[in-house]
Amino acid sequence: MEYIAHISEDKSEIQTVKEHAEGTALLAKDFASAFGYGEWGYCCGMLHDIGKYSAAFQERIRGSSRIVDHATAGAQLCSRKKGLYPLLSYCIAGHHAGLPDTGAYSDDGSCGSLLGRLKKKVQDYQAYQEEIDIPELTKLPFHTGNKEKDAFVMSVFIRMLYSCLVDADFFDTEYFMNHGKTHRCSGESMDILLDRLNMHIADWLKNDDTDTVNGRRTEILKNCRNWGEADKGMFRLTVPTGGGKTVASLAFALAHCAEHQMDRIIYVIPYTSIIEQNAKVFRDILGEENVLENHCNVDYESEEELKPFQLASENWDKPVVVTTNVQFFESLFSNKSSRCRKLHNIANSVIIFDEAQMLPNDYLKPCVAMIEELVSRYECSAVLCTATQPALQPFFSQNLNIVELCPRMEEQFRFFKRVTINNKGALSEEALVEILREERQALCILNTKRKVQKIYQELKGDGVYHLSTFMYPLHRRRVLEEIKKRLSNGEKCIVIATSLVEAGVDLDFRTVYRQLAGVDSLIQAAGRCNREGKRTAAESMAHVFQLEGEEAIPGQSQQIASAKYLMEEEDDITSPEAVRKYFEILYHYRGESLDKKGIMGQFRPMYFPFASVSEQFKLIEQNTKSIFIAGEDEAIQILHEIQLKGATRALMRKAGKYVVNVYENDFDRLHEAGMLTAVSEEMKEEFFMLRDNSLYSDDMGLMTDRVDRGSAILV
Repeated sequence: MEYIAHISEDKSEIQTVKEHAEGTALLAKDFASAFGYGEWGYCCGMLHDIGKYSAAFQERIRGSSRIVDHATAGAQLCSRKKGLYPLLSYCIAGHHAGLPDTGAYSDDGSCGSLLGRLKKKVQDYQAYQEEIDIPELTKLPFHTGNKEKDAFVMSVFIRMLYSCLVDADFFDTEYFMNHGKTHRCSGESMDILLDRLNMHIADWLKNDDTDTVNGRRTEILKNCRNWGEADKGMFRLTVPTGGGKTVASLAFALAHCAEHQMDRIIYVIPYTSIIEQNAKVFRDILGEENVLENHCNVDYESEEELKPFQLASENWDKPVVVTTNVQFFESLFSNKSSRCRKLHNIANSVIIFDEAQMLPNDYLKPCVAMIEELVSRYECSAVLCTATQPALQPFFSQNLNIVELCPRMEEQFRFFKRVTINNKGALSEEALVEILREERQALCILNTKRKVQKIYQELKGDGVYHLSTFMYPLHRRRVLEEIKKRLSNGEKCIVIATSLVEAGVDLDFRTVYRQLAGVDSLIQAAGRCNREGKRTAAESMAHVFQLEGEEAIPGQSQQIASAKYLMEEEDDITSPEAVRKYFEILYHYRGESLDKKGIMGQFRPMYFPFASVSEQFKLIEQNTKSIFIAGEDEAIQILHEIQLKGATRALMRKAGKYVVNVYENDFDRLHEAGMLTAVSEEMKEEFFMLRDNSLYSDDMGLMTDRVDRGSAILV
């Protein structure tokens, strides 16, 4: 009998189970070799589909409507075999449905846990023995000798093997279904990319005058490139604003990859606005085909010529990947095959955490543990890159040395100092408004959208602007362009904004006012003052203030308390030493809440809650809802297309330009007043549009305070 794994869509070709097993095994072996466990990847690939040897599956592949579970068979075989094989049970059981929780010994065959699946009755698959030999496993998995720590170490090992298996399975199946053709393009070698960077920076390197800004940037750049020859490990790049850290970090990464034959560079960045800026810099230097952006604002599906990028986004098969904190860490703690298939391509990479102070505090301990795991056991080097370096050393193992890449770091901060931060103390709202009335070009950043709207309304007039996420992205972009023009022309420009302008927005004001917040936020805000260095630091003031009777800011109380204490103790909160003290104080306050879901404690010896942790590990809690504003012609057209064609991914990305995300209390206020309606029947619980566009103004965006709960409109 010929045992079939796949039949091509046109029914002209078949792929046997043996052919698919061997193809998958060889790919998985190659993938797992990046971290030294090729034999484990090979074994996983050979055994993952042995359930397809059952008569029931062969009837199914030939047209029967019977549902057949083919994944459990290999898991049961591995669990019964002595030695190291039981660890593979998780990967094989979950290669379609996702990595399962270990479960309880009382679980039966109806449970989705591994222990439940191992009791499940499966179709006879013993015919596999005629064609498949069980590969030998000889190399022991990673371990530390500490039972509690080993549980997490082992969980990451299983995830990495799982990634090798599912990517190999997808890839081999895709290759067969496309009759041996592929749209994939993995990009150019690191040696070629390093040569390209060297040509780009050749003229810069001639400047060795460290009394100039460009000379200092060159000093930092050269040092980073030279450190590329260092052994793999943990690094910091602590560079002041204006020090050229984007190209300097790229120089280190390319030199490091070339030195150690590493496969890729992964930039992990908190904000999509910074991603888009940095990705453009990388594309300009290295070539379009070598840089993959992977975040929610990128659509590679709508254009056929972008097919290679769409495929690469599934498994990060490009030399330079630029992604978000959310995408990176949630994938590493996910149990889903679609998110995990990229993980093995993180191995043997340089990972640069840009704006490292934005690593999520609620999940800091598991994130740091994962970074250490990648560096210690998966051939990675990691760079914590920022002007406000968080005090993470105590969270790493004592034997993990962190090397600073910035030469003469303290001196660089003194040289690049462009602004003086002044503690203005407590102000009333009236006093703040009067101060701002006297300014010509000033930015005022407040902690809440409501306060931004209130202060703006007091000041509104020619040259006064409002910026907050109550405005949809396209609206904000237009206002930002107008602001930049006025600043450039020397015209009056007063901007009242939320913290959205603190990173990834290139603005240069004469004066900045910042409501008290975390020290990293205060320094980011100050970076919008004298950004181009045209004035002295003494002439460029960033005033920090508190509002009298100011309201509590959800999730920010500890940051504010820590910053308040530091400002009273330190003369210069922008110095690296002061920033370190701030984070030490903050992390002390946070304590156990640095792992607020208790992720690390859930992994115990031989107990791996993969599915449960995947569900819990969400860097952005889903406590906001989307409201579509159909006030422009393009927005109305998108709305009609969604209603006609359904909510395709491409259409939803387009719609995102006209969406305001609001917290549940604001959503409920609008909904109860009858101001919202579902965009379509299929999305009646998820995606809403504003019915009354008079609640969205050209200057302030969505005005949720214009309605009261219970005041409905009649239809």
